Amino acid sequence: MHILVTGATGYIGGRLIPLLLKKGHKIRILVRNPKQIAGRSWAKDVDIVKGSIEESDTIEKCLAGVDAAYYFIHSMYAGRDFDERDKQYALSFAKAAGNVKHVIYLGGLLPKTDKVSKHLASRAEVGEILRQHCPVTEFRAGPIIGSGSASFEMVRYLTERLPVMVAPKWILNHVQTISIKDILLYLVNALDKEPLGVVEVGSSSLSFRDMMLEYGRIRGLKRIIFPLPVLAPRLAGLWIGLITPVPNKLALPLVRGITHPVLADTAKASKFFPEIHPVSYQNAVELALQETLANAVETRWNLHFNDDVTFERIDKEGLLYEIRTLYTEYPRELVFKSFSSIGGERGWLTWNWAWKIRGIMDKLAGGPGLRRGRRDAVEIMVGEALDFWRVERIQKPEILLLRAEMKVPGTAWLLWETRPDNHGTRLVQTAIFAPTGLLGFLYWYSLYPIHKKIFNDMIRAIVNDIPNLK
Repeated sequence: MHILVTGATGYIGGRLIPLLLKKGHKIRILVRNPKQIAGRSWAKDVDIVKGSIEESDTIEKCLAGVDAAYYFIHSMYAGRDFDERDKQYALSFAKAAGNVKHVIYLGGLLPKTDKVSKHLASRAEVGEILRQHCPVTEFRAGPIIGSGSASFEMVRYLTERLPVMVAPKWILNHVQTISIKDILLYLVNALDKEPLGVVEVGSSSLSFRDMMLEYGRIRGLKRIIFPLPVLAPRLAGLWIGLITPVPNKLALPLVRGITHPVLADTAKASKFFPEIHPVSYQNAVELALQETLANAVETRWNLHFNDDVTFERIDKEGLLYEIRTLYTEYPRELVFKSFSSIGGERGWLTWNWAWKIRGIMDKLAGGPGLRRGRRDAVEIMVGEALDFWRVERIQKPEILLLRAEMKVPGTAWLLWETRPDNHGTRLVQTAIFAPTGLLGFLYWYSLYPIHKKIFNDMIRAIVNDIPNLK
């Protein structure tokens, strides 16, 4: 089929497109700035239309000749009048999509009350506008649980960082979550069905309090949560924006959307999608955590380079990154040889006394310490021990990834990469940490002053030591 996907740079759209391509569909996307998708693996496999949903000519161009369209547009970040904008965008799109055989839209579950949040009311209004003008399947879902989803990140950061919480009474309200894997499956499989109107989806229900407690149980974190007899959604949203990376503009509507129970009637979903059996919240969390750790070192960062050491610190999806880069005129093969022969008898090139002290401390704590050394002074293979690290990935002359086996409150990696840059090489050195609980965050933050000196000196030492390896 020839399919239009709007919102291709968003959380859902960006994950849906490769699934549709795998099915053999021809995909067209609408984006304001094509550079936003330049790093995606599927960027060269889609037809890109540059423009905005506000431009009627662009909408008609996007919809010309398509069999189906996914509508994933919302204006939540646009300010107080976002609902009016959403209404106008949906109306313009719906009028232009009259000849499209199937429009698929993802909205939100509505509480069984007249007091519906502005955000959820707007999502429902958009669905109604689309249904008035087009053949539509409108999925309504509660919090989506997946690595990087706003709902999951909110739960993750609150639970990881706060051993004891005092929270408004809305945390006792029941909601029906759904895993990102399952909602994507519904969206893909809908193409094989006739337009179905509104379809509510979700797994078993649980309270927001239980969502945090279950996350803590999976992570081995004991958490205590005291509900208070107040709602205070705005205060709670601001607090979440402070404690977590979820911005206030997103945290506030998320909170207001669950100040009342939000449950699904899944009978229609079961009837028309019997092949889909939504996984439990527990399984969704476990999948999200596995994906986060699996992709922790696959991300490529766009940094502003210069001739000295550049530095960027990132807190993303429960992972903490310290990224340093340095340009050198040496070829990639020599740069790779320098960092891949680090450790063992050669040492860590700088601050060796500090590394030895860290090894002694680790040994006293029951870890391997530095005594294991390395098997060979130059060659290294996946799975080998390297002092208190383990080689997790190696790709000559591009990548070396070490995973720490020292005793730390979390999981740590050290990643080196070489990238072609002008007539030389850009060395990228990344320290990555997945903290466990508040202790993990405090541990890593307390090391920033030490890391600043040691890791800055290390990346320079790797380059400066290259002449000794020739």
